[in-house]
Amino acid sequence: MATGLPYGTTFPSDQVRVDGALHLQENERGLRPRRLPAWTRARTPHPFVDVVVEATAGVRLVLRTEATTLELTLHTTRVVVPGGAPLAAAVDLVVDGSLVRRESLTGGDLLHIVSVRNDVDLVPGEADTVRFSGLATGDKQVEIWLPQSVACDLVSLRADAELRTADPDTRPRWVHYGSSVSHCLEAEGPTGTWPSVAAAAVGLHLTNLGFAGNAMLDPFVARAIRDMPADLISLKIGANITEQATMRLRTFLPAVHGFLDTIRDGHPDTPVMVISPIPSPTLEHTPGPTVTDPETRRPRASGSADQVPLGALTLATVREHLRDLVAQRRESDPALSHLDGRELLGADETADLHDGLHPTAPAYLRMGTRFADIVAARSWGSCASFGQEAGQR
Repeated sequence: MATGLPYGTTFPSDQVRVDGALHLQENERGLRPRRLPAWTRARTPHPFVDVVVEATAGVRLVLRTEATTLELTLHTTRVVVPGGAPLAAAVDLVVDGSLVRRESLTGGDLLHIVSVRNDVDLVPGEADTVRFSGLATGDKQVEIWLPQSVACDLVSLRADAELRTADPDTRPRWVHYGSSVSHCLEAEGPTGTWPSVAAAAVGLHLTNLGFAGNAMLDPFVARAIRDMPADLISLKIGANITEQATMRLRTFLPAVHGFLDTIRDGHPDTPVMVISPIPSPTLEHTPGPTVTDPETRRPRASGSADQVPLGALTLATVREHLRDLVAQRRESDPALSHLDGRELLGADETADLHDGLHPTAPAYLRMGTRFADIVAARSWGSCASFGQEAGQR
């Protein structure tokens, strides 16, 4: 429980802005950020999608204050898969653009996934109160980045000085969509995800729509992107579709076109980058779905390579078809570009996939730095120059 601090606010709050969420749902505890609009709930095919959407990747609290001590009380919900442990969670404190503290969370509810039908068992837990003390004196902008791995109910924020509303964020708005490799559950903290690293390096206002296990080109996600403010859009496509074998070539290509068409209805001239998957040896030339190998306990592709000529997808074929699709569309859409995912993590770096599919925390940091360098090299944000330079890649 928060104690001894004379200033503060409960949530929802007029003093603290929540960035990176598309819906703020009030409940009995306070406020739960969600990374998609409320109307999308009726479109989700099963409960796990909603669990992933509520995980607060890229969501942060923004305010100004002269406080030297802050206390945030929040109640998390952690997913526990069969045979696994609760996901680790941490809160990052960023002051005037620099990470100054990271605090781990230990409390919260546990949501046990007990069957492949997505039956769940909720075990209630206690709220966490995270205390940041010894901060520098004077007026400062504070961002409290929420855990990328769990859902959060925001309860209160207390301080030893007044909390004030931050000025509007005027940086270019970057919307990024992707799979678990964009959600970055393995990152050591919320500012250690590669989209967060890249956004900080280049100076972009990030909305992270990375959905672990659920980047399936869902039409409701395309509609959400269509309707939100965006100066730059990136779409990391193909990993989950290949890994879970949810599409074949016949359905994949129209789905990509449809996703792009919907986004273009709301953003006809906004720079859009299509990013293909990073490498994974198990899926490079063998279709999914993946299964757990009983000996190594690591994922392996269970499909058959002889199905590829019949339309089964591998990471290699997905990269090839995304490159060609973008090249075709660029004839009428010069603000569209392509990035081979192997520019973010190379084929010679697959030892940094801790389970053969997902990067380690240090690898995510490298990916963020590399993407920032690519953005800078392409002058992303200026539609004309971005389109010209991207078309050469």
